[in-house]
Amino acid sequence: MNKGNTVARRKIGSNTNFKKTLKRALSDWQLYVLILPALVYLIIFAYAPMYGIQIAFKDYRAKDGIWGSEWVGFKHFARFLSYPAFWKIIKNTLSISLYSLATFPCAVILSLLINELDNAKFKKTVQMITYAPHFISTVVLCGMIKLFFNRGTGIINNVIEILGGTRIDFLAKPEYFNDIYVWSGVWQGVGWGTIIYLAVLSNVSPELVEAARIDGASRFQVIRHVNIPAILPTIIIMLILSCGSVLSVGFEKVYLLQNNLNSDASQVISTYVYEIGLVGGQFSYSSAISLFNTIINVLFILTVNTIARRVSDVSLW
Repeated sequence: MNKGNTVARRKIGSNTNFKKTLKRALSDWQLYVLILPALVYLIIFAYAPMYGIQIAFKDYRAKDGIWGSEWVGFKHFARFLSYPAFWKIIKNTLSISLYSLATFPCAVILSLLINELDNAKFKKTVQMITYAPHFISTVVLCGMIKLFFNRGTGIINNVIEILGGTRIDFLAKPEYFNDIYVWSGVWQGVGWGTIIYLAVLSNVSPELVEAARIDGASRFQVIRHVNIPAILPTIIIMLILSCGSVLSVGFEKVYLLQNNLNSDASQVISTYVYEIGLVGGQFSYSSAISLFNTIINVLFILTVNTIARRVSDVSLW
């Protein structure tokens, strides 16, 4: 009897808590209205299109529709894995992605250097100069790269010639493609990437820094023993997120810099999907490749997250 009363009390208590939570939520309805546009955007453009993933397992024909198309299972995945240039595409994608990932510390180093500037006006000027390239569109950036590295009139080749070297057609040589792609990306995004680290560094206790300096710590020692430990959890989280897109090399920039002469290095998964999907009209095949790409990225982020949690106790979940 007592056991039954206890269960009844728990049910009544849970109902009361639910009512209180609902009442509190309804009282803050304005906040939910504010997030409604973002929620609708996610549903329409992120979740609703997932319905079409099934065409990766079908021979999709527009006249038959998604449901009416013939189910073929893993046929398109097998076709991609047996494609003669499969390993070249994977190699190019990984080489660009891992190269870009290797430049991850650049934003951390720049944020630590900016944080050490004492002159507030100069500090803001440096921040503005490093942020500015982020707002240049990909099309404009690629146009700048083509102008700067042009063999005939490019400023880079002009400098090389002045120094006694021979002009080089950089964009026609596959061996230079990765360097141009990655370091132009660093120039464009490194300043913007410092924002989150500078925000964390601004919360470091001045008393802690002052105590370290009173104990005789140099600037480098303060950075090493105070600033870096403060931003280390953020660094790990950002690294995990970066690893989650290891096979997702940006299409626009690669496509705009790609030509027949450097295709041995610039043909990546995203450009291949564009060629066989939008240009070639092979929607099922291109969907299968995109799904394969997504699965690999998810597995990669799960692996990195697990390693980070075991090594540092910092992870996404």
